[in-house]
Amino acid sequence: MIKYALTCEHDHGFEGWFGSSADYDDQQARGLLECPLCASKAVRKQIMAPALAGTRRTVQDESTAPVREMMMEAMGRIRRHVEENFDDVGDTFAREARAIHEGKSEQRGIYGQATPKEVRELVEDGVPVAPLPPEPPKKTELN
Repeated sequence: MIKYALTCEHDHGFEGWFGSSADYDDQQARGLLECPLCASKAVRKQIMAPALAGTRRTVQDESTAPVREMMMEAMGRIRRHVEENFDDVGDTFAREARAIHEGKSEQRGIYGQATPKEVRELVEDGVPVAPLPPEPPKKTELN
């Protein structure tokens, strides 16, 4: 089986599975291919990189393991620093961050929870925010 990334004349992207390259060519020539979104028959293959199996990825994964471990440790240190030195304002984070930014509340480091909508609004209004790194997985939870 071959999977092709396809697109129609309206740039709707979708994929199609074919028994062979010749099957794709045959269906295309007979007008059997159709966009599932707009029913356009003007369908063409998109450029895509082939998926190749091999051992190179395993070698790369092994060589990047020390870097990944170092990054996980650094993120854990950042999280611990924030939790030990900043005020946890819980689900009032967005309101409190805005109040600090506007000078209506005392200037201090805070952390807490906010919805994606609240974060977007804070960023749009120029309030500096950043996500807190996730808790690192426990060594017993790793593969």
